[in-house]
Order: sequence, then structure tokens, then C-alpha cells
Amino acid sequence: MSRIQNLKHTHPPSTGRNSKKSAKKFAPGGHKNLKSQRADEVAETAAPERLCGVLVLNHNFEPLNICSIQRGITLLMLEKAEVLRFSDQTVRSAEDEHLVPSVLRLHETVKRPLPQLKISRKSVLARDGYTCVYCGSRESLTLDHVFPRHRGGETTWENVVCSCLKCNNKKGARTPSECGMRLPHPPRKPRYVPYISFPRFVSAVRRSEWREFLEGFGKGLEQW
Repeated sequence: MSRIQNLKHTHPPSTGRNSKKSAKKFAPGGHKNLKSQRADEVAETAAPERLCGVLVLNHNFEPLNICSIQRGITLLMLEKAEVLRFSDQTVRSAEDEHLVPSVLRLHETVKRPLPQLKISRKSVLARDGYTCVYCGSRESLTLDHVFPRHRGGETTWENVVCSCLKCNNKKGARTPSECGMRLPHPPRKPRYVPYISFPRFVSAVRRSEWREFLEGFGKGLEQW
């Protein structure tokens, strides 16, 4: 049986010699070569995020947030939300065992300004399904400007795609048509309700128990 862990609990920092060596190694003044830095960037964004927690919907069913299990149970105890779906997890109290909520709907509408969907490395990789648009590879992913930057290409949703390093190097400072490469479809800005960050939204849609609550707010994502 799974239990709620205390999220505020953290291990105290080590004061031994190893911690000093580690701090020295990663001090702001330290330097990494460009190759290892590029590899770190690729490793950080080469796979979709695996989500856990509770999906919180507004009173009108718009997705608002993905919160911790503790926060979800707190919303229930304060009678601020109702459960639309339980997970298969349970939590044990002193007297009983309870099912853990998976999807909550707030009793009252929360009004929030609609944020702008900004382009970022993680968002582009999520939009393109963590797959190179030129060859379909899922290894060593990076970003590519369809129309090269040094020729005036802008960093926009319509000009940046996910590419593997091999295709990125092959294309170089040319357009896809100039080097015999083909885009499956023109890149575009995703259409969805951006209260949840785009990479998390894409990962959340993949969860079977959340899909029916999110698909209607991410129309067009199936193309990616």
C-alpha cells in the first residue's frame, strides 16, 4: 500500500569531505566543454516527463493544475473540490484506509489570466513527440531552425522543429528543400489551454485516466 510521504522532509546536507569536493567541482567558476554541455542538454529533454499526482480541473472542467497527492487531499478536506476519478493507490490514516484521488473538480470557478504559450526547447520537443521530424529518430535530439538563423530565420513555433544531431548536421545552414530533406507538415504553434505547461500537458494526455478530461483542450496535438 502506498502512503503519502512528507514532501517537506529533506535529508540534511553532508558536511564531509565528499560534499566539499562536489561543491568545488560544480562551482560557478568551473567550465564544461561544449560537447559535454550539448550532451547534457540532449539528455535532459530526450524523453517525455512521467507525471504523478492529481489533475485539478476548474469548475467549468478546464484543466488548471497537476498538484501533489497531499495538496489534492487537502482540497478535499477543505471541501473545495469533488472527486471525479480515483487512482488505484490508497493512503492509510490512523483509523482507516482511503483511496487516493486522481482527478478533482473545484466547486467554484477560479479566474486566471490566460498565459501566453512561449516557445522553449522542452515545448518544441513535446510538440514534435520527442521525434526527429526529418528521419523519425528518437536519439540525440536537439532543435533546428527550418529557415537558418544566419539567413534571417526567427525562433518561432513556425520555424523551429525537433531534429536529431545527425540530421541537424546534415542540413547545416540550408533549408530542407536545399538539401533534399522533407518536413512531414509545416510546424505551427500548438492550440491548447496553457494553464499547465505544454510538456506536462502532453505527458498528462498520455495517462489513460486523465485523457478524457484533457483531449478536448488539446485538439490538434494528435498531428504531433
